[in-house]
Amino acid sequence: MIEIYGDDYPTPDGTGVRDYVHVNDLALGHALAVDYLEGGNPPLVVNLGSERGLSVREIIDGARRITGKEIKERTVGRRSGDPAQLVASSAKAEKVLGWKAEHSSLDAIIETSWRAYQENIG
Repeated sequence: MIEIYGDDYPTPDGTGVRDYVHVNDLALGHALAVDYLEGGNPPLVVNLGSERGLSVREIIDGARRITGKEIKERTVGRRSGDPAQLVASSAKAEKVLGWKAEHSSLDAIIETSWRAYQENIG
């Protein structure tokens, strides 16, 4: 059972919104950063994000739709300090590294995770 920590945030469905990024996008961002540094450039700090938030409810509903599985949930209280929304700006990563999330749609993240799970565990 998945626990949803709060459903009374000032978001469209009341659940927390976060910026989810596909692992392939993250890997490419890190590879581009290594190339950048190996090119003699100074160290830098950038965010790697999709620049669009998805709510906890959207993730759960997407997982149900893509896997065809029932996913039980229950709502519990908020965790102390959790903000309603966290979404990264990747403008600097795009400008400096030429990086942009290209595989980070909800469907792509869940479909590839589900496929890897089925092939390796399920």
